[in-house]
Amino acid sequence: MALTPQDVSRIAHLARLQLSPAEAPEMLAQLNGFFSIVEQMRAVDTSGVEPLYTPLSAVQEVQLRLREDAVTETDQRERNQASAPAVEAGLFLVPRVVE
Repeated sequence: MALTPQDVSRIAHLARLQLSPAEAPEMLAQLNGFFSIVEQMRAVDTSGVEPLYTPLSAVQEVQLRLREDAVTETDQRERNQASAPAVEAGLFLVPRVVE
């Protein structure tokens, strides 16, 4: 999928970039190089390959460092809402901003 100079101009416009006439050909080459790499990666057959959660797991066993899911803080809702201008049933009341 090769891009054209018009494609680069449109992409620059959408990204709100102002490219000088000297920068446009360089950007075209960089973008086409990127898409060339993407096409090469798409050509590789990856069926049957399990995704890795870390690259290290391909070469060694990796233990996940997950903490226990436990409550560590006490309920401080009333203290946190003490400075609110309006509270009802534990909820912050705010002015309507959308009709």
